[in-house]
Amino acid sequence: MAATAAGSRIRMTETENRTRRYPPQFATAAVGAVFLLVGVLGFIPGITTGYEDLHFAGPHSGALLFGVLGVLAARSRRGARAFLMIGGGLYLLLWIYGVGVPDHSSADFGPLNSADNWLHLGLGLGMIVLGLVTTALERKHGDYPEPEIQHQ
Repeated sequence: MAATAAGSRIRMTETENRTRRYPPQFATAAVGAVFLLVGVLGFIPGITTGYEDLHFAGPHSGALLFGVLGVLAARSRRGARAFLMIGGGLYLLLWIYGVGVPDHSSADFGPLNSADNWLHLGLGLGMIVLGLVTTALERKHGDYPEPEIQHQ
């Protein structure tokens, strides 16, 4: 009888680990859902008109693809954290590129005007902060191991 109880506890723990969601996964799912919403709204005529300076809301913005990637990445802790940190880093790179490239130059390949630059800065910083804060929350609750320091 004791072996059965111990076996069921092990199975329950394994099931809990597979179904439990962690802070980075919630944050990534929320970010992905917002990108999905903006991407879908970009295809509906009239919804995104009047936003000439912000090209993020158009059908060619890439928001829909980024939203799909975010929702898929939220399925795992590692994928969620990578989406927030790498995606945020890519947005910061896009911001740096946009600030350095003059409007209407031959190197201006996409949504790289002043309004979009501010948007890219906000998205990049926001995603990286979410990645760092959610990882800190996991460590605080003991759900994410501290990095091992190897002494030589």
